[in-house]
Amino acid sequence: MNKRLLTLLLVTLTFAGTICAQGRRGLRLNEVMIVNDSTSVVDDFGRYNAWVELFNSTFGPLEISSVFLTNDRNNNTLYPVPLGDVNTEIPARQHILFWADGEPNKGTFHTNFTFTPGEDNYIAIYDANGQTLIDEIVVPGDLKPGQSYARKADGEGGINNPDDWEVRDGSESKYITPSSNNIIKSTNNKVDAFAEHDPHGFAMAVMAMCIVFSALLVLSICFYIINRIGASISRSRKMKALADDEVEADHHKEQDSGEVIAAIAAALVEHLDAHDRESTILTINKVRRAYSPWSSKIYGLRELPNRH
Repeated sequence: MNKRLLTLLLVTLTFAGTICAQGRRGLRLNEVMIVNDSTSVVDDFGRYNAWVELFNSTFGPLEISSVFLTNDRNNNTLYPVPLGDVNTEIPARQHILFWADGEPNKGTFHTNFTFTPGEDNYIAIYDANGQTLIDEIVVPGDLKPGQSYARKADGEGGINNPDDWEVRDGSESKYITPSSNNIIKSTNNKVDAFAEHDPHGFAMAVMAMCIVFSALLVLSICFYIINRIGASISRSRKMKALADDEVEADHHKEQDSGEVIAAIAAALVEHLDAHDRESTILTINKVRRAYSPWSSKIYGLRELPNRH
């Protein structure tokens, strides 16, 4: 029994580890800023430090504690993401930001390494075993202060494929988006097309009125049908009740003949006359009350005191 339980436990742990590992394969490096000037975001201490954005490309929450971040090709386990922080769980299709400031004592999301401006900077994510590479990228060294290196679309593309990345300078077409989607959809094509064909909104008003009146018409038809069904059921019940009354009346007519009625009447008369004559003897007996000293008058008199 113990062997079976141990085997089942090992299988469960292996299966859970496999699922967790497969889920972490969906973790992606999404955007990196080497030199953070005053135009970008600040950390929780109000400082402008370099940052690395990770993205959960899966459709379920992803726990990233115990994975490793590194900027050293010879050290895969340079910065382990600490255990026990509830904020290390990334919701589905969401982002998380790490600060590359070399000050891990400031919290979970402050790494123990920094980047070198003006040089190519390597950044990678390794799984909890320190051997399985999840994602990596080389950030070009020609980035200017305030520029970021980001994927063209969140989480899309392969590992260390420069064609999937681009330099962003904060202009209108290339936003810098820490903890946000790399593609910001400011317009809706369907809404724009509708506005183009109906600039004054008349078609929208007519469509809304048609929807409202159609709903009212459908409701009125439903109520009419329900009313007709109820009336039909009530009518059938009344007809059935009348038919039952007629059958019962016919049954009584067949059974209640003149002879039966006469016999019943004679029996009633005989029964009622049986107790008409009664004895009128009245007996009066004297009832004597029992003697009680409490009702004696002698106990109610007060004796005068004797004079000597």
